[in-house]
Amino acid sequence: MSYKIGIMGATGAVGREIVEVLHDRNFPVESLRLYASERSAGKTIETPFGAITIENAGSADYSQLDIAFFAISGGWSKENAKKATDAGCYVVDNSSAFRYDDAVPLVVPEINTDAIGDSKLIANPNCTTAIAAIPLYNLHKEYGLKKVIISTYQATSGAGAAGMSELTEETRNYLEGKDVKNEVFAHPIAFNTIPHIDSFQDNDYTREEMKVVWETRKIFGEPDIAISCTCVRIPTMRVHGESIVIETEKAISPGDAKKLLGEIEGVELKDDIENNVYPMPLTATKKYDVEVGRIRQNLVFGDHGLEFFVCGDQILKGAALNAVQIAEKL
Repeated sequence: MSYKIGIMGATGAVGREIVEVLHDRNFPVESLRLYASERSAGKTIETPFGAITIENAGSADYSQLDIAFFAISGGWSKENAKKATDAGCYVVDNSSAFRYDDAVPLVVPEINTDAIGDSKLIANPNCTTAIAAIPLYNLHKEYGLKKVIISTYQATSGAGAAGMSELTEETRNYLEGKDVKNEVFAHPIAFNTIPHIDSFQDNDYTREEMKVVWETRKIFGEPDIAISCTCVRIPTMRVHGESIVIETEKAISPGDAKKLLGEIEGVELKDDIENNVYPMPLTATKKYDVEVGRIRQNLVFGDHGLEFFVCGDQILKGAALNAVQIAEKL
């Protein structure tokens, strides 16, 4: 069986990556239609499926689609998701519009496919959550998570194509001695780190940090896990890194954790410190699996604590790949 696929926001970084992932994973595509804003409508782009003319997302006929990937703003998703599902079309939404709606499943396929049930609308998690979720969930199943503390090192790809362009342009300006400006980020990103992603909340955490808390709890079905996160933007192109500390209910050793994580789907164990092998953006770029390494006993929590580092491609497992994996489960 093959499917009629539509991608809303097809000219953006995630939309373009979804096209590549569909082709790379041999998804059974009967037809592929690409949608974007009115100003992009009518343009033709080359894809692995051939040349396709962009259509206006505002006038999409969802009755002609089986599955629609929404790689577009949350406001747009809220306005159009019901229109699509009422027409019988499945929607995999990459925005934050429905992630915290109890009636909408939030899915990482390696963890909670059963949550989809008969829902026509499925939410894709935030990229930072998706990258940490698989190793964390498997450790939780085996040892029980009491506390999770995360510090992130997030690439400019998290702000889309505009964020990556700003890094490239402003790095060039810096090296040429020109004024370094910022439009996408709160401060210049070239040769800088910015501990500020998304808006600040009443508790002084940013919304990006709270997304990790809210979404991890929902995906795991564990509303009481103690989670804290600090999110930092760094001047890399793509791939988010995350330093993770956990306290566990059961005693845990680095050796046992390495054995467990080395055997699970979606994870590549990169932990050979004698040969300087550990997760890095350079090695995790364009990779489906999340790299996990630097696994060690945590000095604070002792034999009930672990510390490790993960790197995952924000555009792939953090967005496009996870969305396509959801569609595969449909």
